[in-house]
Amino acid sequence: MTTQLPPEFFTAPEGDDLHAGNEKLRATGCPVHAINYPVGGEGYVVADYETTLKAFSDPRLSKQVDNAPAWFRDLVKDASPVLVRNMLTADPPEHTRLRKLVSRAFVPRRMELLRPRVQEITDELIDAFPEDGEVNLMEFAFSLPMRVICEFLGVRVEDRPQLHSWGNWLSGAPYPDAESNQKLKEASENIEAYLLDLLADRRANLGDDLVSILLRAADEEGRFTNDELVSTLVLLIIAGHKTTANLIGNGTQALLTHPDQFELLLNRPELAESAVEEFLRFESPVYRGTLRVAAEDMELAGCPIPKEAFVHLLMGSANRDPEAFENPDELDITRTHNRHLAFGQGPHFCVGAPLSRVEGQIAFTTLLRRLPGLRLAVPAEELEWLFDNSTSRGLVSLPVRYDRRLAADATLPGSDATLPGTSEEH
Repeated sequence: MTTQLPPEFFTAPEGDDLHAGNEKLRATGCPVHAINYPVGGEGYVVADYETTLKAFSDPRLSKQVDNAPAWFRDLVKDASPVLVRNMLTADPPEHTRLRKLVSRAFVPRRMELLRPRVQEITDELIDAFPEDGEVNLMEFAFSLPMRVICEFLGVRVEDRPQLHSWGNWLSGAPYPDAESNQKLKEASENIEAYLLDLLADRRANLGDDLVSILLRAADEEGRFTNDELVSTLVLLIIAGHKTTANLIGNGTQALLTHPDQFELLLNRPELAESAVEEFLRFESPVYRGTLRVAAEDMELAGCPIPKEAFVHLLMGSANRDPEAFENPDELDITRTHNRHLAFGQGPHFCVGAPLSRVEGQIAFTTLLRRLPGLRLAVPAEELEWLFDNSTSRGLVSLPVRYDRRLAADATLPGSDATLPGTSEEH
C-alpha cells in the first residue's frame, strides 16, 4: 500500500491536474491507496479500471449510511436527512424496490420521445444569446438540463432557480465546518417542504409529468412512503442537471482544445452518439463514486479494507487507465467499444443516463451548428476546474466567443474565414 494521501487530493490536486494525480496513483502498481477522507475516517481510493469495475458490483461495499461509522451517520442524518431515503443510499433488496419506482420513467424509449422538446429548449436558450460576442457557456450547460428535468417533473418556471440553488448545496457531502452544514441543513429542509407541497398538489391533479408517474407507481405498489418519494425527487433534481451540465461543459472544453475533433463533429453530426460517450470517458462529469463503505472486513486487489472504511471509486482515473483503453489520454470521438464507467456500473448504474445522453447529443450538435466561430475566450490553461466536496468534475466557467456573421461570410466566393474552434481565433 502507498503512503497516505492528504485529504486535499479530492479538492486541490497537484497543479489542478486531476489526471496527472490519477496517473501517479496508477503508476505505483497498487490500485488501492489509503486516504484520509472523509477527514476523521479511514478511507481508500481505487484508481484502476479492473478493480473499480468489480467494486461497483461487490456486495461487501455498502451504500447504506447505517453501515458507516457512527460519527458519520450522525453528521449526515443531522445535516441532510432528506438524502438518505432514496436508492442511492440503499442496498438490495431496498435498492431494488426503490429503483423500480423510477426505472420505468427513464427507459431509453421514453427519453427518445423527449428529443423534440429537448431540441426546442436548446434552441430557445441559444436564441437568447447575443448575435455575437462572449458568453459563459456553463450558464447554458446548467440551464438546459435544469429546464428539461423541471419540465419532466412539472415544476413551475418561477420555482426553478430556487431548486437549482438548493440542489447545489445538496450535491456535496456533509461539510467539515458548522456554518456550511447549517446551510446544507436549511437547503434540505426547504426542498423537502417544497416537494411535499408539490406531491400534495399533484395527487389532487395527476397528469403526465414525472411526479404523477411516480405517484401512480407508488400507489400501484403500495410500498413507498412520502419520505421516500421526496428523497427520490431530490436525487432526480440533483442528478438530473449537474451531471449533464458537466458533460456539456467538459465536452465543449475538450472539443475547443482539440480542433481536429471539433471539425470532425461539425462536419459529421451523426457522430454525436459516440462523441458523447468519449466526452464521458475523457473528462468524466462525475470523477468519483458516491458513498461506499465496507460492510465487513474485506480485501480489494490484495489490500485489506477494514469494516466501516470508506471506499472511493475513482471513475475519472479508471476511464484513463491504459490497461482498459488504447491511447486513453487522446480524445477520439470515433472510439468504439467505449466501456467507460462515467455512469457507474452494476446495480447502481445511473438511472438517468438515457436522458443525459439525449441532452448531450442535442447540445453539442446544436452549439456547433448555430454558433459559427465558436472558440475559447481565454487561454485553455486559464480555465478553472471546480474541486469541491461533491463527486462532480466540472468547470467554474467556460467563456467562449462566436460570430454568427461567419456563417454568411463562409458562403461568399473566395472566403478565407478562419475555421471554427481553431487556435488562430483565440
